[in-house]
Amino acid sequence: MKSIKNTKAAILGSGAMGCLYGGILAEAGCEVVLIDVWKEHMDIVNASGLKIEGQSGDRVVKNIRAVTNPADAGQADVVIVFVKSMMTEQAMRGALCLVGDGTAVLTLQNGLGNVEKLCSVVEPWRVVAGTTGHGSTLVGPGHIRHAGVGDTVIGAPASGSKASDRVEALAALFNEAKLTTRVSANVMGLIWTKLIVNVGINALTAVTGLKNGRLVDLPETMELMKGAVEEACAVAEAKGIRFEVGDPLEHTVQIARRTAANRSSMLQDVTAKRPTEVSVINGAIVEEGGRLGIPTPVNAVLTNLVLTKQKTYEEI
Repeated sequence: MKSIKNTKAAILGSGAMGCLYGGILAEAGCEVVLIDVWKEHMDIVNASGLKIEGQSGDRVVKNIRAVTNPADAGQADVVIVFVKSMMTEQAMRGALCLVGDGTAVLTLQNGLGNVEKLCSVVEPWRVVAGTTGHGSTLVGPGHIRHAGVGDTVIGAPASGSKASDRVEALAALFNEAKLTTRVSANVMGLIWTKLIVNVGINALTAVTGLKNGRLVDLPETMELMKGAVEEACAVAEAKGIRFEVGDPLEHTVQIARRTAANRSSMLQDVTAKRPTEVSVINGAIVEEGGRLGIPTPVNAVLTNLVLTKQKTYEEI
């Protein structure tokens, strides 16, 4: 990949996290195009810039472009996918115009199945999978809060030097932008390590309305977090998954503390009465547990409570 000032990045799905990564890359000199269906959000970014506040400082990023139609973005060197997991395949199929000869496609999304969905649309050697320890909240159109700082970890789901070179180039690009990034050879362990964190935090915040940090302050929510994470770990062990951390529960607790002021993406969705990703997070644990004969009662309850909220938004 080229130097950051000669690189073009398209952010497919420019909510809280997409804007955070897009904004930081743009500040470092990368040409960035945000893509999102929310027209008011994109219009404000174009008119006034992207307002970022929080842990990395308060500022407005103005050297950034925003569109609602991928065709208006043009081909990019890297497409960073941040759409909701249930929209991954559809969104990528509608954004193939972004993909040129050497384009990399990076998913930093939550949940299971995104890699497979992307590989069904573009060549597998293009796809890079990753996780992020950053937290971000969408305050309003054109305005985000950087609520937590953490590492980005990426790896290549496909084998071969072509895929490996692409991962190394992306890591170098992110590190140049001060997005601390490392490379992992254990992609599925990487994805499951992030999944465990989301299993322990997201649905609980969506049900309780609490910010991440409060979950570890209360014995009741800590008990639920522990149960959800332990069930997910049992499923992962049965699948032969090797985690990127020694103690997944302690890792989840530390992430909750590190992003204490953050309102999780699932809580933001419930607050805004949008569909959530619970089915590919806690629901994925329930589904995999069912296949393997492993009980997952805590995750089943959390999944059903969030789905009930979704189905009754207009009744509240």
